[in-house]
Amino acid sequence: MQSKAETAKEYLQSLPDDRKAAMMELRKVISSNLPTGFSENMSYGMIGYCVPHSLYPDGYHCDPKQALPFINIGSQKNFIAIYHMGLYANPDLLDWFKQEYPKHMNNKPDMGKSCLRFKKPDQIPYKLIGELVSKVTPQEWISIYEKKFKK
Repeated sequence: MQSKAETAKEYLQSLPDDRKAAMMELRKVISSNLPTGFSENMSYGMIGYCVPHSLYPDGYHCDPKQALPFINIGSQKNFIAIYHMGLYANPDLLDWFKQEYPKHMNNKPDMGKSCLRFKKPDQIPYKLIGELVSKVTPQEWISIYEKKFKK
């Protein structure tokens, strides 16, 4: 579900009550743990965190007018999603996450290539998400991105 909201605040205000608190907490955890240099924006109809053009002028190879995306969070139809490109592009980070997840949760992670899905907003492991987002700096993400995706 893509929102037409132009700001993160607008996006959060538009959410149903059962998702609003969890999404606000998720945004807070990400914002307070994300390394310096990433910036918050709206992208793909969700709240996004990217490497701004001021740090990476080339932008995103699929659309250079866009800043280089890194993380998006969104309230989808049946779940809250965290899209973390580092999990997709960095096998070491993915391995770390899969080893840490059981220390925080009693269930297996519901994951896609870069997507973490949480069907129950009250079961989001915020501390683990904070640790996850702290592990990659903008410079590290640029390096990984250029090796894996840019041609």
